[in-house]
Amino acid sequence: MLLIIFAIGYLAIAFEHQIRLNKASSALLTGVLCWVFYALEHGDATHVQHELLEHVGELSGIIFFLMGAMTIVELIDAHDGFDVISSQIKARSTTQLLLLLTVITFVLSAILDNLTATIVMISLTMKIIEEEKERLALASLIVIAANAGGVWSPIGDVTTTMLWMGGQLTTPTMMQNLILPSIVSVLIPFMAIRPLIRHQPSSSKRLNPSEKNNVPVERNLVFYTGILSLLFVPLFKTLTGLPPFMGMLFSLGAMWLITEFIHSGKDQVDKHHLSVNYVIRKIDTPSILFFLGILLSVAALQSSGTLTALADWMSNEIGEQRVVVVALGLLSSIVDNVPLVAAAQGMYSLEQFPQDHPFWQFMAYCTGTGGSILIIGSAAGVAAMGLTKIEFFWYLKRISLWALLGYAAGAVVYLLMCWNQ
Repeated sequence: MLLIIFAIGYLAIAFEHQIRLNKASSALLTGVLCWVFYALEHGDATHVQHELLEHVGELSGIIFFLMGAMTIVELIDAHDGFDVISSQIKARSTTQLLLLLTVITFVLSAILDNLTATIVMISLTMKIIEEEKERLALASLIVIAANAGGVWSPIGDVTTTMLWMGGQLTTPTMMQNLILPSIVSVLIPFMAIRPLIRHQPSSSKRLNPSEKNNVPVERNLVFYTGILSLLFVPLFKTLTGLPPFMGMLFSLGAMWLITEFIHSGKDQVDKHHLSVNYVIRKIDTPSILFFLGILLSVAALQSSGTLTALADWMSNEIGEQRVVVVALGLLSSIVDNVPLVAAAQGMYSLEQFPQDHPFWQFMAYCTGTGGSILIIGSAAGVAAMGLTKIEFFWYLKRISLWALLGYAAGAVVYLLMCWNQ
């Protein structure tokens, strides 16, 4: 029954515009109903409530992280901070622009994580590309680059962090063996999406720093402080061992303090639109609720054992390890890759596949890049849906095939490089 509810909810999200029902409402209803039917099937409401609260504890960290990152990005934007970058690249050719943004996203994702990199880069994209369809195409490329960039770093994606902290992978092995397949997985979509963007980067008034109301010193200070505060998050996690959302909340608090100090001498009218109190209202709350609903649905499938049973079935019926991992990667385009990797960690021990075994490396690649095949298949894609209003079927028709080909090409490269089984 849970799978039926999830499938109906998934279809409602995919056909959002046809049925005229906001995807956030569909996701929330699906998430709650999945837990309701799981509680009814299980029979022990106390046990289910305990499981739900455990998942909510994990999900709240993701939600707080997302809210903090989006607020910092909005605060930078309110101070016209992205003009620091756009003023440097607006005169470049379209190909140079796409290549530059793709490379920045790929690297930034490995340093921060794919979700934060997507939010930052799409916010920039919306400032330098005027045409809506072209903006959607570039946002799609950013999602693919962010997911690929997160694969070769232990902090670039939640699943790579899980495999790193679980002892399945080490940092040097990930960086050495996964960076080339990840680059290959981006090249094919890049070449396919490039013709979709025909116009030169925008040189509109909103990109002209001289016509902005913000003082250049304030703009630059907020921009560089904001970027450094985002870069500080993984360092905070390493130094304290606390979850990433705590570092993000610390960074948001620091940015709040700094901006209040910068504008302390101004009257209320002048500084109102530059304050955190104002910009926090501009973050896309429906997208956050949509994200929450999707994660609640997947958590119910995980708690009920549905995902583990699916992974067991694939392992028993398919058998061949490489095919199993490729299938898990394809499945991660439909459901979140976190429970899939968690199920695999429970199914396969380090005795069976020792640390840095190709099985774990290939799983990191496949589950990380496989989420790009569908826009709903990754946290980065879900965030992009909210930020740019990418439709499920628009992405499916124009991007999914190229993302799939890139995924397959990168998989072949990895197998040729490293798989010795």
